[in-house]
Amino acid sequence: MSHIPKAEYARRRKALMAQMVPNSIAILPAAAVAIRNRDVEHVYRQDSDFQYLSGFPEPEAVIALIPGREHGEYVLFCRERNAEREQWDGLRAGQEGAIRDFGADDAFPITDIDEILPGLIEGRERVYSAMGSNPEFDRRLMDWINVIRSKARLGAQPPNEFVALDHLLHDMRLYKSAAEVKVMRAAADISARAHVRAMQACRAGLHEYSLEAELDYEFRKGGAKMPAYGSIVAAGRNGCILHYQQNDAALKDGDLVLIDAGCEIDCYASDITRTFPVSGRFSPEQKAIYELVLKAQAAAFAEIAPGKHWNHAHEATVRVITEGLVELGLLKGEVQALIDSEAYRAFYMHRAGHWLGMDVHDVGEYKVGGQWRVLEPGMALTVEPGIYIAADNQAVARKWRGIGIRIEDDVVVTRHGCEILTSGVPRTVAEIEALMQAARQDAA
Repeated sequence: MSHIPKAEYARRRKALMAQMVPNSIAILPAAAVAIRNRDVEHVYRQDSDFQYLSGFPEPEAVIALIPGREHGEYVLFCRERNAEREQWDGLRAGQEGAIRDFGADDAFPITDIDEILPGLIEGRERVYSAMGSNPEFDRRLMDWINVIRSKARLGAQPPNEFVALDHLLHDMRLYKSAAEVKVMRAAADISARAHVRAMQACRAGLHEYSLEAELDYEFRKGGAKMPAYGSIVAAGRNGCILHYQQNDAALKDGDLVLIDAGCEIDCYASDITRTFPVSGRFSPEQKAIYELVLKAQAAAFAEIAPGKHWNHAHEATVRVITEGLVELGLLKGEVQALIDSEAYRAFYMHRAGHWLGMDVHDVGEYKVGGQWRVLEPGMALTVEPGIYIAADNQAVARKWRGIGIRIEDDVVVTRHGCEILTSGVPRTVAEIEALMQAARQDAA
C-alpha cells in the first residue's frame, strides 16, 4: 500500500475540483502497459498525475472528477475482478476495492466506459483533460464527445470548452506535503546507501556495470521497485558525457567515476550524483576541480530559501565556478565579463538543478509571468553543479583533460532555508577518501 494516506489523495482531488469552473468534468487515464518485446511487458509504472490523484496502481483505468455530482464526485473506471486473469497476473481491486480501498464514490467496469462516460460528460460546460500527452486517449475522448454531438437534436448538450488539466494539477504537485517529503526522504536514504555501497565496492578492473549492480541491489533491498531513471555510471572521460548510459567500460586507476542514480518509492524520485576516484585517492587536479564544484554547490544551498527566486542558486554556482576556473587558469579574463559572455559554458553547460517529485524532472513552471519563480516552503529541487573538461580539449593543459565532476543533492525548501534530503552520502574529499580507504582495509 501507498505511504501517502488515503485522506491526502481525497484532499488533492478536492483541491483540484475547487479550482475547476462550475459544471465541469476532469478526465484522466492511467498509464498504458508498455510492451518490451513481443508479449513481454515492461514493469508497470503508473502515470504520475493519475497516481497523484488516486494512488490507484493498476492499468486500464480512468478517473472522472465531477464537482457537485449528486451521486459522488469521484468516479473510477477500472478492471473487474477476474479469477482466471488474477491467477496469471495478480490481484485486482475491482469496483468494490476501488470504493473501499481507494476512496472512489462510484466505480464502474472499464469495459462499460463507452456506455457510461458520455452520459457523465453530457451537459457539462467544460472538459479538463491531459490533452496531448496521450494521443490515443485524446481520440477516445473525441469519440465520446461525438456520441453526445450526434444526439444534439434530441437535446443532448456537448461541452463548449476543452482545457488542459496540466496547469492546475502541476502547480499543485509543485508544493510537497509533509507526507510527500517523508516518502522522498525514504527514497533519498535508500539511494544514499546505494551510493555509499558503490564507493565501497569500487576497484580498478571492475566495470561500470559492476557498480550499477551494487546500486540496483541496494535499491531493491530498500524496497524500491525500480530506479527513478536510467542510472549513469561513467568512468574516466565518460564522466564528461552528461547523459552517458552505456555503463560497460572498465574502471582504471587514476580515473574518476561519476554516478548519477536514484531510486523511487511510491512514484517519488530521488536523484543523487557523486564523483569519486577509482583508486580511492583524488589526484591534485581532480581534487582542485572537485572542491570547486563542492564550493559552488554550497553557494547554491545558501541561495535556496523562501523569497529567493529560482535562478539565484544557479547564478551563485556560475559565479563560483567562473572565479575558480580563472584561478586555476582554465579560463582567462575578467570574471564578470566571462559570466556575461557565458564563457563558463565550455565547462559547465547545464543548469544548477530542476524540480524533483513524482517525476525526476518534475512538473511546475520555472517562470511565472516572465519572471523567475519565487521559492516557497514545500518546493523540492536538485542542486547539481558540475565541471566537464573534455578529453580532447586542446585549450587547456593536458593534466586537466578528461575530468568530469558533478555533485548532486536533493533539497526541500523549508520556512527558513532548505533541508538536504541526501546528506547520507559523503560529499567532501576527506569523507570520500576515508570511506573508500576503510572499505579496502576491511576487504584486505
